[in-house]
Amino acid sequence: MESICEIYKIGYGPSSSHTMGPRKAAEIFSSRTPDAASYRVTLYGSLAATGRGHLTDVSITKAMLPKQVEFIWKPDELLPLHPNAMRFEALNETQTVTDTWEVYSPGGGVITDSSKSMRSPKIYPHQTMTDILRECTQSGKSFWEYVQDYENDSLSAYLHEVWSVMKDSISRGLKSEGVLPGGLGVSRRARNIYRKIETSGEKIRKEGFMPAYALAVAEENAIGGRIVTAPTCGSAGILPAVLRYVEETFETTELDILHALATAGLIGNLIKTNASISGAEVGCQGEVGSACAMAAAAAAQMMGGSIRQVEYAAEMGLEHHLGLTCDPVNGLVQIPCIERNAFAATRALDCATFALYSDGSHRISFDEVVRVMAKTGRDLPHVYRETAEGGLAIVYRFPPAKPQ
Repeated sequence: MESICEIYKIGYGPSSSHTMGPRKAAEIFSSRTPDAASYRVTLYGSLAATGRGHLTDVSITKAMLPKQVEFIWKPDELLPLHPNAMRFEALNETQTVTDTWEVYSPGGGVITDSSKSMRSPKIYPHQTMTDILRECTQSGKSFWEYVQDYENDSLSAYLHEVWSVMKDSISRGLKSEGVLPGGLGVSRRARNIYRKIETSGEKIRKEGFMPAYALAVAEENAIGGRIVTAPTCGSAGILPAVLRYVEETFETTELDILHALATAGLIGNLIKTNASISGAEVGCQGEVGSACAMAAAAAAQMMGGSIRQVEYAAEMGLEHHLGLTCDPVNGLVQIPCIERNAFAATRALDCATFALYSDGSHRISFDEVVRVMAKTGRDLPHVYRETAEGGLAIVYRFPPAKPQ
């Protein structure tokens, strides 16, 4: 497996696969073709189907300034390696193609092509939870200690920056009001909910802040704010919300938070390695489901859980999102994406609490759920995999049709 730093990418929303990845690819291609007069970019599959709503063209255009960019949209055509595919072409003054690059954005801000040169090095000797549990049981180590064994010395500083950006995105979201861009007329709600909870009774106050935190980050992501993929932009509010809630509820140090981030990153890494975190590939179960599993594991660890209980919490977090479709209305990361962050954060904490009530033993393993999630994702019709051609994306259109 790769470094968990590949799970936590710091960048700007609204989508790690449709915004962060394409922008990175555009920067690379423009830097290698500095003499191009202009560019032509063909978007395929999910990138073409929901790219406008996810600001794919805007991000690529900004990255290639001051050169002009022509876009070709092919939502019904796929390239072989992944549904999120792009072809970059550099053009000279006579519009002759001088260079071409086919590249993919499989999720989490990562980009890849058919070569092996762009792939991150594998630093972990194990690829399954079963093997990692065996290693940790024999050594007596926690998951975060396992992570530290194989990451380099810069991990702690990087996770410190990750947590800082997460906290900042919550704070900005809790202070902001107004309507989110994109034309759906979705108003920001995190600030209002937070203020209402502040003036409510103790029981409501304790339970209400966490959804507000999740909404705050998800709304920041929707406007293209600076966030951390955890493991994607569309699910970026879940882990920060749970971490902040646990931090405020229990006696917690920043070191506890960093260790929890390490464990959550390991969970996300396992899912990414053995299944997918891409909504275009496996539906929203790969994004929100994975984030819920990461947050559940982090919470269970921070609340004193054993490695078996942490694994159980992560298993439940993913299991109870199996089959979740990716059907963004108008291709925007707003409906139903923002609310899903709030509800998944709540579910993550429930999974952690339930796991702590047990001794950590259970029938379905984390590895088995990951395999089922991958198969379920492949079995989902393509209209439920970030194409905006099924589910809520076709039931609700904006603006609504005028009554006859």
